[in-house]
Amino acid sequence: MKILIRATNWVGDAIMSLPALRAVRTCFPQAEITILARPYVAFLYKDQQVCDNLVYLDSQRDVVGEIRAQKFDVALLLQNAFEAAWFAWRTGIPERIGYARDGRSFLLTKAVTVPEPGEIPSHERYYYLELLRRAGWLHSVPNESFISLHVPDENRQHAAAFLLSNGVQADSLRIAIGAGASYGSAKCWPPDRFAELANHLQEKEAQPKVDVILFGTPAEAPVSSAIAAGMRVPPVDLTAKTAINDLPALLSQCHLFIGNDSGAMHVAAAVGLPVVAVFGPTDPFGTAPVTPRCSIVQEKPYCSPCFLRRCPTDHRCMTRVTPAAVEAAARHWISSMEVRPA
Repeated sequence: MKILIRATNWVGDAIMSLPALRAVRTCFPQAEITILARPYVAFLYKDQQVCDNLVYLDSQRDVVGEIRAQKFDVALLLQNAFEAAWFAWRTGIPERIGYARDGRSFLLTKAVTVPEPGEIPSHERYYYLELLRRAGWLHSVPNESFISLHVPDENRQHAAAFLLSNGVQADSLRIAIGAGASYGSAKCWPPDRFAELANHLQEKEAQPKVDVILFGTPAEAPVSSAIAAGMRVPPVDLTAKTAINDLPALLSQCHLFIGNDSGAMHVAAAVGLPVVAVFGPTDPFGTAPVTPRCSIVQEKPYCSPCFLRRCPTDHRCMTRVTPAAVEAAARHWISSMEVRPA
């Protein structure tokens, strides 16, 4: 059997869908599984043993014709959009499975009823697993407390060398900061708060050396620059200096991640880092990283969670989160760390 899986379009969603992908691999060990994904999330599936092939979905190739020629038996749509079902229908795949939403049921051969609030646990990982159960591919939904992302040793070694070549000290406590969020500015804790937090950690920490490493996309460069400007000890600023597919290996060489509800947060958790996550307009019950090594820092005014991309008022859900609160959460994890040279 040949299975095509249309992946989600966001890094965090891609991490949270990994249990479902692993379940498909377990259910159909002999099947040839191909994942169709945007290039900026496809890297997450490499080396995870969840598929045999990866196909990049972009506007530069006739992907419909390419998929049609491969004559898949089944398409499983993890992406919710109408476009995913329209694509699968055009490829001629005879069985097309996905949630019945966005007006696309007529394009699916098995339109699965979307769970009602309270029918399944609220975390997003269960949403993808429940699709498999309702499609008849799972008897029950597993409860996983950790979603892992395998990073090959060779990638870890290259990342360690890259960090050292960019000024990270071999025997330092390495704190990764992800201050952006592609979802929108409402998810972002203010840069001056990150700077104040970094100053406190570097000045008060018992470790003689603390490297603060800023990660981000080119679009997030102004945020990183603002953080760096407020720090008394210059950070190692890797914003826009690395490709997104390097992120798992680079984060695996750090000791702690502090950041917003973002794709980087989920990657950090999946490679095994303790995570301190600042939540504002979104709900940690739905999208917190799946790891026992996580502290959520959150203030909940009456309007939270609103799930808006940009705050229409005073961003109180984020501005009420103090550097002291985030520092306390960070020190909980730092106190139990044994730092080894890179």
